[in-house]
Amino acid sequence: MKGRWRYTRLPSQVEDALSAEEGEEEEGETAPAPAPISAPAPEDPVEPQLAEASQVLGASEIKQLSLHLPPRVTGHPWSLAFCTSRDGFSLRSLYRQMEGHSGPVLLVLRDQDGQVFKWTGSNSFFVKGDLDSLMMGSSSGQFGLWLDGDLYHGGSHPCATFNNEVLARQEQFCIKELEAWVLS
Repeated sequence: MKGRWRYTRLPSQVEDALSAEEGEEEEGETAPAPAPISAPAPEDPVEPQLAEASQVLGASEIKQLSLHLPPRVTGHPWSLAFCTSRDGFSLRSLYRQMEGHSGPVLLVLRDQDGQVFKWTGSNSFFVKGDLDSLMMGSSSGQFGLWLDGDLYHGGSHPCATFNNEVLARQEQFCIKELEAWVLS
């Protein structure tokens, strides 16, 4: 599969919570001695500092994403410019909230099935948006990821731009939460 990107399913927040609960139960049995604190190695990425909590990404997902960010945004704080739980389900609201932000943006969403959609391609410049929809990637007349103007319905199809399979359990899905993080 040379030249083809693969995507790794990130654990969901539910899985994070379950593993944290298991860790708490184990801590009650025996408490290991605390490890000495040391400065991170130069090759270790700096974990991003979020201005507020994410409703979509858990700590392990944020850490995994930070490993794949370009060096120019490493170490910069993440500022939540838009989230549907605060700003409502509207593409126009998303555009309004993004006005004036010139830094790189990470758009994350979770569907009703709990799937988190990950960036999967090497070609990050193929984004089309208008007041009715936002589309990313394209192949054979279909988009890799499509969001409607209400930010309620979405769709995903295999896409040559990103060499991805369908990103959700189904081609059509309902959005549960969407966030836009400015990485600067």
